[in-house]
Amino acid sequence: MGFAFVSSATMFGLEALHVRVETDISGGLPRFHLVGLPDTATTEARERVKAAIKNTGLQFPRPVITVNLAPAEVKKHGSAYDLPIAISILVADDQIPDSDFLRGTMFLGELALDGNVRSTNGVLPCVLLAKKLGFTAVVVPFENAREASLVQGINVHAVKTLDELAGALKDGRSLPVVEYIADDSPCDFGIIASDFKHIVGQDRAKRALEIAAAGGHNVLLSGSPGSGKTLLARSLPGILPPLSFDESLEVTAIHSVHGTLPKDRVLIRNRPFRSPHHSASGVALVGGGGNPKPGEITLAHHGVLFLDEFPEFPRHALEHLRQPLEEGKVTVSRASGTVVFPARFMLVAAMNPCPCGYAFDKERPCTCSEISRQRYRQKISGPLLDRIDLVVEVPRLPLTSFSDAEREPSSAVAQRVANARAYAQTRYAGEHIATNAELTSAHLRTHCKLDPADAEYFQRSAERLKLSARAYSRMLKVARTIADLEQTPAITRGHLMEALQFRSNLTGDTRMGS
Repeated sequence: MGFAFVSSATMFGLEALHVRVETDISGGLPRFHLVGLPDTATTEARERVKAAIKNTGLQFPRPVITVNLAPAEVKKHGSAYDLPIAISILVADDQIPDSDFLRGTMFLGELALDGNVRSTNGVLPCVLLAKKLGFTAVVVPFENAREASLVQGINVHAVKTLDELAGALKDGRSLPVVEYIADDSPCDFGIIASDFKHIVGQDRAKRALEIAAAGGHNVLLSGSPGSGKTLLARSLPGILPPLSFDESLEVTAIHSVHGTLPKDRVLIRNRPFRSPHHSASGVALVGGGGNPKPGEITLAHHGVLFLDEFPEFPRHALEHLRQPLEEGKVTVSRASGTVVFPARFMLVAAMNPCPCGYAFDKERPCTCSEISRQRYRQKISGPLLDRIDLVVEVPRLPLTSFSDAEREPSSAVAQRVANARAYAQTRYAGEHIATNAELTSAHLRTHCKLDPADAEYFQRSAERLKLSARAYSRMLKVARTIADLEQTPAITRGHLMEALQFRSNLTGDTRMGS
């Protein structure tokens, strides 16, 4: 009979919080109390821990056992407390001696009834927290070992069974330390990117995607069914640069918490590509729930969010995109608290010009009335369209245009995109700006200065197109990206004209005048 505690962690949104697992064993009729605001999955740890200890060959204490998960006011979710609960019980019962190792170690893991240690979600943020709080080691399930080893400066110990861990602690043996093994193999999230060389024609759309990739801009593709909108969108990941190490850690942590981290990959190097169905709700897009989980826009962080059949999404769900498109983050408020999820993604949307899809098709007549066309377009609000930088018409090509002619591959476009981003980074040195799309008003005045004659032309054109102040700024950022693709320090009239050509309405009318 006695008292003991070990450390663990819980997740709230994407933030890991320290949890102290305290165990008291006292006399009385056998009972097992688990307190500290646990959810159902955590409460069921009582039965898993009891069976795991017995089936491991250890002795489960008979008296009254009280386990407290502190702090008590924070809701505890999931099954990652099984292992620390079991260890704290064994220490309190003197089956495992207390030690400095236990004080300086954080424990994570779910227990099977036979004592095996199963993987759990959110290990990477918890290990980062352990390092921040000064812990010298973490004990994690064997399946999570490589993920945990991404964090340098803290010893990572991986265990397969409770018996293995308890035996080492009982005998005072050192657990082996997991070393990080670099893995640069691509992670495609189940999406195979198309190559530009397989796409016939559509030079204007390809150019728009190249500009978007170079500057992190949002794109809307409008065209008849079968014109290649989806194929073009799926080619975008192939021209984007790989994630930096810091970006990779962010993306890996997000997918670790969500439970979508690929089992055969440790560090996600390729940019995410998310393509939710148009029946997705607002919560599915932005995240939420009792224990707020990230939604599609956060899973697309530092990557691409592709919304096919754009007007078919519920309008209220699309309106949730306004804040993240503007700020690169989304705030989710629930009764349990407020969570801020990162959401710096490129939006690529695809839509038909009308319900039947053939409003501007030269081969097939449109069967929609003007009222139905207008109603269809109004499914996308003006404020949301105002946040899209490039609007491109994707015409349906005649079958005679298909040939085996050599076309430029994605690798060549990707090189130009990488060069443009590198050129921009020399300009933004020390300003923590990743792409031109992130420029603020203050940055525009510094990095997007125009010649007086060009500034007057740009203002007249913006007034003719009835652009809002936001759209005006976004077009200036696009022009900055076009200049970066040419690696020219100043934005010229030609760059402005090309940027304005992409600010067309949904009819595909791009006539600007001079």
